Amino acid sequence: MTKLLNRIKDFFLHSLFQLRIWKKIYPGITHFLIFWGVTLQLVGTAIALMQMKLFTPFELSVPRAADYLYYEWLMDLAGIFILVGVIMALIRRLVMKPKFMGYKWDDYFALILLAFMALAGFSTEALRIISVFPEWMSYSFIGSRVANAFLAWGVTPSIAARIHPAFVLLHIFLGLVFLATLPFTKMRHVVLAPLYIWLRPRRHLGALEKIEDIEETELLGVGNINEFTSRELLSFDACLDCGRCEAVCPATTSGLDYSPRTLIQSLRTDAVEKLIKKSGGDESLELSESMFKEETLWACTTCGACLTQCPLFIRPPERVIDLRRYATLMTGEMPKSVGDTLRNMERQGNPWGMPPQDRMKWADGLDVDIHELTPGDEVDYIFFAGCAAAFDERNKKVTQSFVKLLQRADIDFGVLGLDEACCGETARRMGHEYIFQVMAEQNIEIFNEISFKRIVTQCPHCLNTLKNEYPQMGGDFEVIHSSQLLTEIADAFALDEVKGDGVEGKLTYHDSCYLGRYNNEYESPRFLLDKAGTDRVEMERNKENSFCCGAGGGGMWVETDADKRINHRRLQDALDVEADIVATACPYCLTMFEDAANSKGLGDQLQILDISEILEKQIEGKKE
Repeated sequence: MTKLLNRIKDFFLHSLFQLRIWKKIYPGITHFLIFWGVTLQLVGTAIALMQMKLFTPFELSVPRAADYLYYEWLMDLAGIFILVGVIMALIRRLVMKPKFMGYKWDDYFALILLAFMALAGFSTEALRIISVFPEWMSYSFIGSRVANAFLAWGVTPSIAARIHPAFVLLHIFLGLVFLATLPFTKMRHVVLAPLYIWLRPRRHLGALEKIEDIEETELLGVGNINEFTSRELLSFDACLDCGRCEAVCPATTSGLDYSPRTLIQSLRTDAVEKLIKKSGGDESLELSESMFKEETLWACTTCGACLTQCPLFIRPPERVIDLRRYATLMTGEMPKSVGDTLRNMERQGNPWGMPPQDRMKWADGLDVDIHELTPGDEVDYIFFAGCAAAFDERNKKVTQSFVKLLQRADIDFGVLGLDEACCGETARRMGHEYIFQVMAEQNIEIFNEISFKRIVTQCPHCLNTLKNEYPQMGGDFEVIHSSQLLTEIADAFALDEVKGDGVEGKLTYHDSCYLGRYNNEYESPRFLLDKAGTDRVEMERNKENSFCCGAGGGGMWVETDADKRINHRRLQDALDVEADIVATACPYCLTMFEDAANSKGLGDQLQILDISEILEKQIEGKKE
């Protein structure tokens, strides 16, 4: 029952009231006017037909008398909505010309057709008013004004009576053209968009679909158009081609050969072409080779920016993963760097390819022993360090800072030690579902042998995987990010009394995609930074609209041309606010910022620090 209520709520909020459309005010108003204008006109026309007992075995008795006056007023208002909406849409396309919008013939066809339908409707109403001069004519506030204009042009009641039927037929003809062309133009979304919103997957945005019985499944990923589900095919047809996803895509913005809008539209085109060929006797439904171009397929960082903007909740990153699964598991065609990374995960258990026995070396140099948990142990928190924290030299320092904070707050925690395996996130987003499932099963087995309350991790990628994807594998645990735990125990650090000079200068915080967009955590990092007394400023693109660092979706290990690196563009956002320090809450983000800063020769003047490091420095009053 709850699921049904959620679908009904979604339908009203996003199909009728179109909340996501309003994220951009001008197009929001435009679409609102056209949508409700067309909707009211369709409902009004249906009522008129039923009053004449056309197409129905009954005659509708409403609206009548006074109610009819409001009906006339509402129908005129709907017509005005359409005309104003069309004018606004044409101004946007012909004058404003946003570069991410589609400029296809059917965009203009739909607008012009809607305008002619509204004009024909007003003209028909005006001729009817001139013919009979009804008492209610003032309620048709547009029809009566058009009637006055016709009268001024010499249209007499007799002329109006003769040509009125022709205008009725014209109006009907335009309506039939609208219906007949609906499946072949962009206007099909009038029907398909609400349908997809109703049927859309309710799976958490951060959880990819699991391949069940992977060892027995013959087809892995999607290489054939009929391997997409009917709901996924519906999403291709429902796509508005509005370009909102493309406008926020870091890969597109950086000049890489990828666009979420192009991906979905290309899949639709491919599906249509393949089905047409099949009807002609060609049985091949394999996806075109262009869908698997390396420079396209591996450019998506799965950052989720497109997911927050799409009015219909279409999920381009999941289709990217479908294609990657086919490439990695069926054909073996992938960039060398991707192949090397996956091989490292298979052989060494981590994407860095470091010896697994080195997993606890991050603890070297700490003054106290770290509790390495064994089966049967009981603890409040399991600290899941993750591969970056364990093997990357820079992120080892972050791990030590976080552990010191936990010890300062007297938190009861332990680590899995050498029993900790990679969470498998990198493998899954690179398309190798098998490696992910093996690693997930290994970790879940270890978790189940220990009594604990919560898992805490510094890595948003680990957080998302353990929290949102492990339940698919039978591992349902409470998982939180380090910033969330530090917020809960902030009083233990007496941050309000901090007078240290650990960090100096203007600081800006970068939102991690997997902590922010996928897990809706924006406030804890900011709370900690503000509590610690930093001079914090916001980058222009922040929170839900944050710009990706470029590391997600396997991007950390994918080779990219120097002039198209996403992390360089994100670094520029920090430079634009004249920041001296960039604060991060993700090991990948920290690495990508440092790489960009060093590439630009800014390594000595711009500090890149994790929140845990900042808190420790502020508390200890130490300088770098």
